[in-house]
Amino acid sequence: MSLPEKPVSPLAAPVTAVWGVGEERAKLLARLEIFTVEDLLLHKPRRYEDRRKFLAIRELKLNEPATVRGKIVAAGIKRFKKGTRAMFECVFDDGTARLHCRWWQAQPWMEDWFTVGREFLVFGKPDSLKPRNLDHPETELVEPGEDEFIHVNRIVPVHPLTEGLTARVMRTLVWRALEKYETELQVAGCRLQVENPVTAARKELSTFNFQPATLPARANAVRMIHFPEELTDVEIARQRLALDEFVALQFQIQSRRKKFEALSKALPCGGDNRLMKPFLAALGFKLTAAQTNVLREIRADLSGAHPMRRLLQGDVGSGKTAVAACSALMALESGFNVALMAPTEILAEQHYRNFVKWFEPLEVKVRLQTGSRKEASLQVESCKLKVEKTAVSARKEPSTFNLQPSTLTIGTHALLTGGFDLPKLGLVIIDEQHKFGVAQRETLVRKGNYPHLLVMTATPIPRSLGLTLYGDLDVSVIDEMPGGRGQIKTFVRMTDKLPKVFEFIREKISGGRQAYIVYPRVEVADTDKDIKAVTKEFENVQRALTPFKVGLLHGRIKPVEKEAVMAEFRANKIQALVATSLIEVGVDVANASVMLIENAEHFGLAQLHQLRGRIGRGAHESFCILISDAQHEAAQARLKILEATNDGFKIAEADLKLRGPGELLGQQQSGAMNLRFGNLAEDLPLIRQARELVAKSF
Repeated sequence: MSLPEKPVSPLAAPVTAVWGVGEERAKLLARLEIFTVEDLLLHKPRRYEDRRKFLAIRELKLNEPATVRGKIVAAGIKRFKKGTRAMFECVFDDGTARLHCRWWQAQPWMEDWFTVGREFLVFGKPDSLKPRNLDHPETELVEPGEDEFIHVNRIVPVHPLTEGLTARVMRTLVWRALEKYETELQVAGCRLQVENPVTAARKELSTFNFQPATLPARANAVRMIHFPEELTDVEIARQRLALDEFVALQFQIQSRRKKFEALSKALPCGGDNRLMKPFLAALGFKLTAAQTNVLREIRADLSGAHPMRRLLQGDVGSGKTAVAACSALMALESGFNVALMAPTEILAEQHYRNFVKWFEPLEVKVRLQTGSRKEASLQVESCKLKVEKTAVSARKEPSTFNLQPSTLTIGTHALLTGGFDLPKLGLVIIDEQHKFGVAQRETLVRKGNYPHLLVMTATPIPRSLGLTLYGDLDVSVIDEMPGGRGQIKTFVRMTDKLPKVFEFIREKISGGRQAYIVYPRVEVADTDKDIKAVTKEFENVQRALTPFKVGLLHGRIKPVEKEAVMAEFRANKIQALVATSLIEVGVDVANASVMLIENAEHFGLAQLHQLRGRIGRGAHESFCILISDAQHEAAQARLKILEATNDGFKIAEADLKLRGPGELLGQQQSGAMNLRFGNLAEDLPLIRQARELVAKSF
């Protein structure tokens, strides 16, 4: 006997259930991703107009937005010289003054719509007061009728629209939906989840009802977001609806974590210190208190009942690699293999050098696996190891190692290939994890039997994203920098200062230091002629820095050539390195003390901070010079933030506010958080409240 199906909420009915929505109008609403009654009720207004008292036309102020009400006294198309576009203009009068409104691309329908005698509401910013003028204003026809109380004498919403759908019609449809489904809204509580990030958990979530003490009931919030009594009601309603979205998101996150813990049993990787003690003794520096605290958290996880799932955050140069080495030793001491995955061959090869130097005296095997090399393939100068080089592509000849315990394998995406096997895998470490998708991370983890996972990032993650996008991971933060590092000073300059900048670089190189010169492109595209590229600027830099040797590095250079360039730069045989953002992660040359970045406005804040982190890694004072001629206020504001602080966490918060999570993370990672009301840049208290509410429900 089958169980009866759960009744479908009327709120899930097609939007055609609302009076006034026929087949054609439903197609228009679909362009706005409105398919159901729920979708319509949660169609967030983009702004509000207080129509309880209109501003008189004579009271308009220059460049200040306002709404006025007036009748058309003149209208028509103005044509200019032959071949030029036509302008449509109409003149409104409200008894106090006249207002000219212009549309610079006249459309055929305008003459029939804007006719003399009709009354309109007009919204915009005046760009002139003599005469009073608005270009391309928003307008709404005043049509007295039975629903007039919806559109005037109150605060009204102005919703996102599409061609063929007016603000008045959209407002009317929302009002009708609220009236018809008032009862269902009241009983639905938290169940009204449109564009729910946790569709898979919808049935379970529908039983999770709550009423925050300081916020209105959800039904009231839905009405308030569309038709507030006062403008202050809008933010109160938004917070309630945002909280519901965050609750849904946290329900998914915490459910996934609980399910994972129920199905998995941890491998015993806590270690016994037989490798750790000699490693720390020979390290050459003492771990900071922050590193030590993080290692305590990691050891507790590796010895716990459930596999570790931990995110390690630390600003550029904070010592995450040393923490990763200690974590690897714990698993290696326990008889398990370890895999470390890096996003680029340059970073993987640098890790390989460091770990060979550290682990060879401990008789721990370290192997390298990248797209162009398999197994060990680098000459490590510091250890004078003689390792046979190979250049067989991992794609053409998959490599399966019959690894013995106590082996660390370092690699790039090549570790994900089907033919590459990692037996007895106890710990997976992923460096610069934001460069990998969730699916790639899981592919590597599945090569073992629920191995422990440590993901690291030098790009600090804003706290709100840490509780959402990475909410299923425990978080450790290295909030202390090692001693003996030189101070980094950052300056924003315009292109006309470049001769002096190169003179400054020559001076520093003459003193024994080295420099990076970074450009946003490999080659110049026809559409981006104002954006500089390494291939074009390389010769210019060579001339500017003669007689010093200049190297070139970008993603299209063959791996062997990249390795040779980096080896010469590390040895100070190359004094200046012209590169793309390829050097953003992992490049560690303590002698480099100058970073010049041209077209700096074309990089994100976090990326610029990462690039800046390539200097200041030694004891010398370092200088980061950002060249930008951008006139856009937002671009200049971003660069000024870098000039003002070296704190990566402050920069990450600022980047989130300026660019939002979609641009900051990319659609692959941010798409799962398609929030209508929640604001990840501003709503940290709500996210924390949602996390606590859901935690109490389990």
